[in-house]
Amino acid sequence: MSRGDRAGRALAAVLERAAVTAAQVGSRFPLYADPADGTWTTTGRGSWAGGFWAGLLWLRARHTGDAADRRAAAACTARLAPWSEADTATRGLILWYATALAEDDGEAAALRAHAAKACLAAHDPATGTVPWGDAFGGPRLLARVDGVPGTVPLLAAAGPAGAAAAAAHLHRHLDLCLGSPAQVQPPAWRFDGWDGSWQPCEEPRPGWSRGSAWLLLAVADALLDPRVAAHGRRRLLDAAGQLLAQHGVLSGARLVPPAGAHDPDGPLDSSAAAISAVALLKLARVPAAWSTACSRRGVAVLSRLAGAHLTAPGDRRPAGMLLDGCYDADKGLAVRHELIWGDFFLALGLASLTGLVDLTRV
Repeated sequence: MSRGDRAGRALAAVLERAAVTAAQVGSRFPLYADPADGTWTTTGRGSWAGGFWAGLLWLRARHTGDAADRRAAAACTARLAPWSEADTATRGLILWYATALAEDDGEAAALRAHAAKACLAAHDPATGTVPWGDAFGGPRLLARVDGVPGTVPLLAAAGPAGAAAAAAHLHRHLDLCLGSPAQVQPPAWRFDGWDGSWQPCEEPRPGWSRGSAWLLLAVADALLDPRVAAHGRRRLLDAAGQLLAQHGVLSGARLVPPAGAHDPDGPLDSSAAAISAVALLKLARVPAAWSTACSRRGVAVLSRLAGAHLTAPGDRRPAGMLLDGCYDADKGLAVRHELIWGDFFLALGLASLTGLVDLTRV
């Protein structure tokens, strides 16, 4: 069986699981599912992860070609519209991924354009960022790596000023979160308005698996967008190389990382692996010394996820669940679960291998 056939079978399983999930959650948004029976914990408004559910539904609609699936994806996306006015840098995670796969859907395109303008309006020249915001409580002037992916392409959609803001936002996070090759920096920082300094936050801890994955994805998106890459392409290439060398992303023995580098024997995080796989396949499209290695590694990660972490037909659980995702290891929250963003990025990576999706556009 060819690589494309294997990817196609795994993709079909994940997208069929999405149909089962849709029947279970109705108008709510899935967040994480119990590994024992696949029952979802849901949210009413989607929280920061709602865009991945909408994106997964758009992938299913593209896969099936069914008008009913397309209507379901459009309805889910529409329910996320209030987030365009929320004070949060996670507008990128929510509204880029909810709309990027919505081919020829005028309402989704209009929502993306509105969200891009709102995100640009929120850009703060004093910090160089779109602040983390207060939509989820806590200090507003934070820079967190999960406020960068999705935000880069979303801002770039707002024209030349948006592309410049996207670059500034990303470069500030690289300044703070990348550090030196020998030292892993915290993935979240607080801005002190009194003296203009940045202070590290205690959470998430340095070595958080999704932190490096999110940052690698944002760098890949910037390098694939000439409008953003024009603002410091050389620095972006160097940052990609440094991130690829950290935590064995490109060549380490472990294809699925632990949730925290400080606890190598702790829970794995398959969702971080899926995010990294998509980032690697994107970087494979960037001319660089590591391009071929990124392609091979991205495929290897997806193969491991599909072969060792995806539930199969005949199991007591629904087929197509990506297990071993870790929501929050330090709090003991959903540490071996199916996570909606893990499902999305696994499906997105597999869809790129089958030719269903062009990763340079998502």
